[in-house]
Amino acid sequence: MASIILFLFDYIQDLHEQIYKLLLIIIRSNSFRQWKHEEFHSPKYQKFKTDTLPIIRKFYEQDYLFLIEYYKYKYNKLLKPVKRKSEIEIPEGTYCPRCKAPHIYLYPNNGLKGQFSCKVCNKKFNPNNRADNPLTLLCPHCQHTLEKVKSRKFFFVHKCRNEKCPYYLTNDRKLPKDLSHKEKSKYKLHYIYREFTVDFFKMDLSALPDWATSFKFKKKNAHIMGLCLTYHVNLKLSLRKTAQALKDVHNVDISHTMVANYARTAAVIIKPFVDNYDYNPSNDLAADETYIKVRGVNTYIWFIMDTISRSVLGYQVSDNRSVGPCILTMRMAFNKFKKFPGKDLNFIADGYSAYPLAAQQFAIEDDKLFDIIPVIGLTNDDDVSREFRPFKQMIERLNRTFKTSYKLTCGYDNLDGANYSVGLWVAYYNFLRPHQVHNNKRPLNEIEELSMANNMPAKWQLLIFLGQQTILNQQLKNTT
Repeated sequence: MASIILFLFDYIQDLHEQIYKLLLIIIRSNSFRQWKHEEFHSPKYQKFKTDTLPIIRKFYEQDYLFLIEYYKYKYNKLLKPVKRKSEIEIPEGTYCPRCKAPHIYLYPNNGLKGQFSCKVCNKKFNPNNRADNPLTLLCPHCQHTLEKVKSRKFFFVHKCRNEKCPYYLTNDRKLPKDLSHKEKSKYKLHYIYREFTVDFFKMDLSALPDWATSFKFKKKNAHIMGLCLTYHVNLKLSLRKTAQALKDVHNVDISHTMVANYARTAAVIIKPFVDNYDYNPSNDLAADETYIKVRGVNTYIWFIMDTISRSVLGYQVSDNRSVGPCILTMRMAFNKFKKFPGKDLNFIADGYSAYPLAAQQFAIEDDKLFDIIPVIGLTNDDDVSREFRPFKQMIERLNRTFKTSYKLTCGYDNLDGANYSVGLWVAYYNFLRPHQVHNNKRPLNEIEELSMANNMPAKWQLLIFLGQQTILNQQLKNTT
């Protein structure tokens, strides 16, 4: 018996050594060499990295006559025209784009290649290209002029093509030595900047849609409207099941189209109150995006929540997953602050590049400086993930809570339907839904007017009343 145990023990040790050797071979294999390239393990995630802002050089027009006089005053001699030694002639109509110096002060800078240089202001230019751009973008690592390489829906992509750029050389040294040129092109090596063509900071977040109407009850009344919202939003029934429930339980004959009209108009009226309520947010925010279906096509919902009070501060429905909807959602959340916390703000998100890009735009356009805390992956492989993982899990649970009501709809027919559905759900989540965070399962935000109502249809009617009051107050402010 003892000999069998010793034999099995030796056999297990041999297996352990073989497994150890195999692991060393796997780690040294080419499939894991891409791990050396910065924090992402695969080249397909390189596009998620956001570079620092470029150097912006502005174009200033000058007067060559003033510069000539200044040269005479400083050096006590006259700046003479160029003495031609080469056979290259400068056309008489050519002038410097910066100081407007005529052709007698210009000389060829690179031979027959077409670049000229001005003797007065030292401006180098090519008359066949645009040399008077109001802004010039420079690489912050090598001061090389960026080139526009791609045009996207909301932005242009500018790239530094300097092969001697320190940023490019540092990234190139981190790659495996035996990579082919085709595999090497999959990695992000050059500096890239995205110039946005749409100003997302001037968009009105509180504008009412064209289809918004007022409540006019010809056959029904406000109580039936409250019942429709209670069954449809609180109890997560579809439009047709809501109409059927009203028929079976309350003997109210109503069509599912009328239920949709009630819900859509109520969402428009309640939205200003939900968006302008004083939530008194904390400095800990979490953001995430999830997808829904609109006519079978992926559409995205962005959420930003206060991880302390659990309230939803920002939400947006978009047909794309670009940085534009991310900026609009952040604006909606940041408007809740009476004083923006700046660097004291803990903004937790995943590794998606839209969040740091949006933070860059806030620093440029709105003077709001804050850092994005990325919680990447599902395991706590670093100190940042271990510290902020609970906050990321809160926003993930929020997504799952929303999906429980969304899955019953089997998707939406259009973006308007998705917008009013999400707006009603956020109003219900913030003001009506009982939460386990409170011992007696009270709503996240308690309002005195809602506490006077003893049933849910009445609370929906009061929410609509508060929304109407908010719209009237905004209209009075705009007129005055």
